[in-house]
Amino acid sequence: MHIYLDNAATTKMSKAAIEAMLPYMDTVYGNPSSLHSAGQRANEALAESRERIAKQLGCDAQEITFTSGGSEADNQAIISAARIGEKKGKKHIISTAFEHHAVLHTLNKLEKEGFEITLLDVHENGIVLPEQVANAIREDTCLVTVMYANNEIGTIQPIKEIGQICRENGVLFHTDAVQAAGHLRIDVKEQNIDMLSLSAHKFHGPKGIGALYAKKGVRLTGLIEGGAQERGKRAGTENIPAIVGMAAALEEACAHIDNSARKMTALRDRLIAGISEIPHSVLNGDAKKRLPGNVNFCFEGIEGESLLLLLDDKGICASSGSACTSGSLDPSHVLLAIGRIHDIAHGSLRLTLSEENTQEEIEYTINAVKEVVAYLRSISPVWRDLVSGKKEFIIK
Repeated sequence: MHIYLDNAATTKMSKAAIEAMLPYMDTVYGNPSSLHSAGQRANEALAESRERIAKQLGCDAQEITFTSGGSEADNQAIISAARIGEKKGKKHIISTAFEHHAVLHTLNKLEKEGFEITLLDVHENGIVLPEQVANAIREDTCLVTVMYANNEIGTIQPIKEIGQICRENGVLFHTDAVQAAGHLRIDVKEQNIDMLSLSAHKFHGPKGIGALYAKKGVRLTGLIEGGAQERGKRAGTENIPAIVGMAAALEEACAHIDNSARKMTALRDRLIAGISEIPHSVLNGDAKKRLPGNVNFCFEGIEGESLLLLLDDKGICASSGSACTSGSLDPSHVLLAIGRIHDIAHGSLRLTLSEENTQEEIEYTINAVKEVVAYLRSISPVWRDLVSGKKEFIIK
């Protein structure tokens, strides 16, 4: 049996996205900046896709800039807000300790340039409170950037309330919605969002394409020098096949968002209930205020890497954290941010579902996780010390 449970890392492309892309890799292959008919047909597809994506976000087409993915969109949003603030003498930025590294590394870069960064603590349930943001805002704050839903533990943040606080204080608000787009409803105006990042491959679109929403009046700083594509905000010939595929995938995901959420939530809750039966295990993040398809556990007495390899032998594709850091031996910064100690954070497992997963697959996975955890503990000297009483259990 082959079971794919790593959809937070990437998703399988939908048939709708593939079919939408094919003509633009074969017959409509012109450069959208060219004036001839082949180029103009490509340009029409570009404009249409921009309109379709904007409709799903509740914004105007002119407020959408295409990027190479979520990381570039995060970089451009944060650097643009920093440059806007810098001109006004405002060099303070607020974020959280468990953001994606595309955000955290950009903030580190700005800190070296003289910006002051405040990273808000995250509660054990994986949720940042609006009052934390309100208390951190200062007269020189130029940006608040808080992710819509965490990429590792799936917790959903109160972005509408945070956005309202920012609006009342005249501070720009950006949200990394890479994990949320296509899975949670988005209305940038109703949710008080000034800038938003998304990436197509998280909702069954192609890799290497994303988008940045920036409301009218927010002047974007270009990261790439060259031509005047994307209204001068992002140089480089637009990837028309990928853009068309992203539009098709987002439309399809949003059209079925309620049904998909109901199905995945039921499977998610069954998975949580089954894995919770394992002694000395703990669910990471709030049990309900989380993405429909996200399950993240820590198991005492084992290493996450061994767990992943043995699950793979059983046909289950899983993760121990963000795909961007899966090659690192360091424990997840997200788990550390919610209070897990190093030894516990090392024994983590992230299972992320899609609407294609079945009840049979979930039951198989529950049994497989139980078997693998039991086996790893049986050969673990750390587990022997815990059972014998030489060490005290941390996860009760």
